[in-house]
Amino acid sequence: MKFCLRCGGALVERMVEEEGRVRLVCPSCLYIHYLNPKVVAGAIPEKDGLVTLLRRKIEPGSGKWTFPTGYVELGETVIEAAVRETKEEVGLDVQIASLLNVYSYPGVGIVTIVYLAHVIGGELQAGHEAREVAAFSPQEISWKELAFQSTVDALQEWVQRLKRGGR
Repeated sequence: MKFCLRCGGALVERMVEEEGRVRLVCPSCLYIHYLNPKVVAGAIPEKDGLVTLLRRKIEPGSGKWTFPTGYVELGETVIEAAVRETKEEVGLDVQIASLLNVYSYPGVGIVTIVYLAHVIGGELQAGHEAREVAAFSPQEISWKELAFQSTVDALQEWVQRLKRGGR
């Protein structure tokens, strides 16, 4: 961001003493532009002990596997976003079972909220952001071919829950 959203003036990096951080500040109107992470919602769609994953067709992570995820849109809840993204990316209708976890990492501008979901319908098919889709048992997951750290962490948690007999 180079220009102030409020007045159009040039933003400069300046220490904001009250916050103890360097921020982008407009010297003209004193507007502080905060760089905050975006919220991503995802679902781990499960049926009969298998998880549905998609191989990404787009960057970031093109050619790598992940579960359906996407940005939360204004006007929808995080759960609605997870359900929508699952339908768009892999063609499946899901019912959210529970929150798995929330993932965030220093230097990454995304907070990923992941739910466990039961497949209740739809037809498995690759959406416009996927090269292919497939269902995997925990033993079949290619851990070195996963797209993001949040994908690895969430799927590891899913596998641990399965081992403990939980969903």
